[in-house]
Amino acid sequence: MLQNIRDNSQGWIAKTIIGVIVALMALTGFDAIFQATTSKNEAAKVNGEEISQNELSQAVDMQRRQLMQQLGKDFDASLLDEKMLRESALKGLIDRKLLLQGAEQSKFAFSEAALDQVILQTPEFQVDGKFSSERFDQVIRQLGYTRMQFRQMLAQEMLIGQLRAGLAGSGFVTDAQVLAFARLEKQTRDFASLNIKADPAAVKLTDEEVKAYYDEHAKEFMTPDQVVIDYLELKKASFFDQVSVNDEDLQAAYQKEIANLSEQRRAAHILIEVNDKTTEAQAKAKIEEIQARLAKGEQFEALAKEFSQDPGSANNGGDLGYAGPGVYDPAFEKALYSLAKDQVSAPVRTDFGFHLIKLLGVEAPEVPTFASLKDKLTRGLKTQQVEQRFVEASKQLEDASFEASDLAQPAQDLKLTVQTSKPFGREGGEGIAANRAVITAAFSPEVLDEGANSTAIELDPETVVVVRAKEHLKPSQLPLESVDAAIRGQLAKEHASADAKTKAEALIANLRDGKTPLDQAVDGQAWKVTEAATRAQEGVDPAVLQALFRMAKPAAKDKPTFTSVTLADGSLMIVRLNGVNEAAAPTDEEKAQYRRYLASRIGQQDFAAYRKQLESQADIKKY
Repeated sequence: MLQNIRDNSQGWIAKTIIGVIVALMALTGFDAIFQATTSKNEAAKVNGEEISQNELSQAVDMQRRQLMQQLGKDFDASLLDEKMLRESALKGLIDRKLLLQGAEQSKFAFSEAALDQVILQTPEFQVDGKFSSERFDQVIRQLGYTRMQFRQMLAQEMLIGQLRAGLAGSGFVTDAQVLAFARLEKQTRDFASLNIKADPAAVKLTDEEVKAYYDEHAKEFMTPDQVVIDYLELKKASFFDQVSVNDEDLQAAYQKEIANLSEQRRAAHILIEVNDKTTEAQAKAKIEEIQARLAKGEQFEALAKEFSQDPGSANNGGDLGYAGPGVYDPAFEKALYSLAKDQVSAPVRTDFGFHLIKLLGVEAPEVPTFASLKDKLTRGLKTQQVEQRFVEASKQLEDASFEASDLAQPAQDLKLTVQTSKPFGREGGEGIAANRAVITAAFSPEVLDEGANSTAIELDPETVVVVRAKEHLKPSQLPLESVDAAIRGQLAKEHASADAKTKAEALIANLRDGKTPLDQAVDGQAWKVTEAATRAQEGVDPAVLQALFRMAKPAAKDKPTFTSVTLADGSLMIVRLNGVNEAAAPTDEEKAQYRRYLASRIGQQDFAAYRKQLESQADIKKY
């Protein structure tokens, strides 16, 4: 328990640093934060602030990818309920918007210097335990952000973290509460147990009992509601043999491929920021002062370490590593590509401030041969054609299926084969029947009741199907003969458990009255004694432990208390509580841990209440 308390009482900043990428991306797709939208693109409004459809779509996609990662590569994505995903994502975005508004109203702030430290300490941005500007740029580039966009997004998340910490950290507990919790948590109990086994084999059942149970539970003994479907399956892969490419197209594709190869340039820079504390004139004067010192022969690396305000590169002498076009700010990139090796630029103004840029090295790209790329280029060109044909064929399939009274004509038009599934119910079946979209379509009123063809259903990005109900197998009563064994097994278990309970209750009554000695064996079975059992005692059934710690304290040593617990197999466990052992007073360290844990729990409840309050007072409109 103490370890659990330790795990649940860590600092919020540490948690933010450790999980920064996952945590941030789980909440929303942040690209939309930096995109202008119109009222037609609104998914919701929170106190007049918009949440765009684009933002929502990205949040849904992110949520779906995370679920797929958690559930494994073999999980069928079609089983995910899109409506539920959308509702969950929108709720997350609304909650986030409310918390940001709450943080702003409460005047929370997070300094640029603190933000720098979060970035420097984030493991995802480190190589061999040290911050790497190259790794940082690589990660945020993969996520689709510039440095400024990432900092803006991260600042918002830290504000929410501050707000959470401010509320959750305000929880407190009294000394009496701590001591009471410690007394209960560290308490141990002495008990003995005796198992009264249930014996289903000894139960004798009559045919009349079985028939009565069958009649009483008739609705439970029905065949499932099932359907057999005919379907047409259109696969993208089938079109690859139908397309070809010529040498002229391959050569054009090759030239385009190698034209995209660009040299990598290794840059270093000295940054003087323009911000709330430093005006443009002040920053420019400072960068010109540094430029003058360079002209006098001072080393660029030393000046970068001393003056650069880029925390990611300053300690490395301003070194940003190798990068290709499109990574840096356009003005920065233009200046960099105009430099010769070891040359330093004039001051360059970007959104971040003023830079002095030095070109440290150039790496020319390796140009692959046509032969080495031919197979790849062929696949790429074929894929383009196949994609177009697949889209056209999918549209043709949907149109033909809508117009046709069965699947025969669409099958003939597209040279497909009508396939038939095995019977399956609403819980799904094998093959195509395992797909949730197919199940939904098969049991829809249009398909099942009206006999229409379904719309085109995308099983995956490369497969489209249309389904039609062939046979509806409605629920029917199962004959008694087919369920007789199952009924007898269930009744035998119930009767055996009831007999065991009756025997256990009689034994407990005799034990309480003194008619049966406390330590006397029962049916040759001795009591199993356990001393000083904890709430997490190993080797004891959790149900028994739960019941044990709910039992009243014995009035005296020779007056134990009793209870019984029904186990999963139907047997009864008689529990005899012999004594309750109060633990020693907690140490100062333990009390501190208990206090942090309890305060944290209270703080979490306060934060949850605050979120509900924000929601109840907000003007929220969903579109």
